[in-house]
Amino acid sequence: MKEIGKIIKERRKSLKVNQLELSELAGVDISTLVAIERGEGNPKLATLLSILDTLGLQMTIGLKS
Repeated sequence: MKEIGKIIKERRKSLKVNQLELSELAGVDISTLVAIERGEGNPKLATLLSILDTLGLQMTIGLKS
């Protein structure tokens, strides 16, 4: 979760969007977004996908190496 949170935070900042704006655009609670960016909590997959989609990111699944 920490790596995902770091990627979300970096992308948000590169787009010059603050946390409140992103939470509103993605339709998630601000406290949920803050927790995700900190690598905390256990968000629903739908919540995570909504944030990623809003930021123009996608998640891929692959085999462990």
